[in-house]
Amino acid sequence: MIHSMTGYAARTLSDGNITLHMELRSVNSRFLDLHFRVADNLAAFETGVREKLTARLGRGKVECRLSFTLSEQGEGAILDPQKLAWLQTQEAQIRAILPEALPLTVSDILRWPGAFSQERVDFSTLEPAIARLTAETLDEFIASRAREGAKLAALIEERGEQMRAIVTRVAPLIPAAQVALSEKLHARLSDTVRDLGVNIDKGRILQEVALFAARIDVDEELSRLATHLDELTHILKTGGAVGKRLDFLMQEFNREANTLGSKAAVSEVTQAAMDLKLLIEQTREQVQNLE
Repeated sequence: MIHSMTGYAARTLSDGNITLHMELRSVNSRFLDLHFRVADNLAAFETGVREKLTARLGRGKVECRLSFTLSEQGEGAILDPQKLAWLQTQEAQIRAILPEALPLTVSDILRWPGAFSQERVDFSTLEPAIARLTAETLDEFIASRAREGAKLAALIEERGEQMRAIVTRVAPLIPAAQVALSEKLHARLSDTVRDLGVNIDKGRILQEVALFAARIDVDEELSRLATHLDELTHILKTGGAVGKRLDFLMQEFNREANTLGSKAAVSEVTQAAMDLKLLIEQTREQVQNLE
């Protein structure tokens, strides 16, 4: 299975009067780059979460958010006296400046974030819940990366088939083009020598023609492109962490396409090289999203 480095997952889990929230999102990165935004009360669990993410993820810039909310209507909920005093002070200051402002109601206070004391929560007992939440979120996160990876693999495979079609179309044209161009060059050299009245050995002319034919011979480049396309198919079928392998393969594709373009002596080969380079660039953009 092939995974994208782009993914997203979010899960919640309730444990007594506390609800835990975890969110994972990732984008491309050469290596595994973890960033955490963890509520202060849950900071002690960051190391365990980090270990679980590292064990199952290979590459990507991953952001992990871990937070919680308390059930303010649960049995045994206790209003925080310090928070109430703070609200009272803030209300007095506001009403001193804005006398017509409406006063806080009981309902407002009960809904105010942090109005209830967190002392009633023993955070040290949350490790099993956080471990479970991490596993569930990570499963969903990896599944999202797998779905994205499958789409990218299909696009890459489609580009590969388009490249193979170009190579297959151009390859049969090369021998005839070489013969035609060599004959044309031979005729021009012979005419030039005759017009100048210079006595040049015919073997020398044939040698120049042979060198020219070798310079425009792109059979080796086309063969290597076909081999690279076979390797592309093999990597996609094998799956796993293929991003770096495919990125290197794209460099090889690009090298052969550049050589093909520099040696092109007929318009068909020139156009083929341009089309290949476009497809290679499109494929490379997709490859860089893979883990």
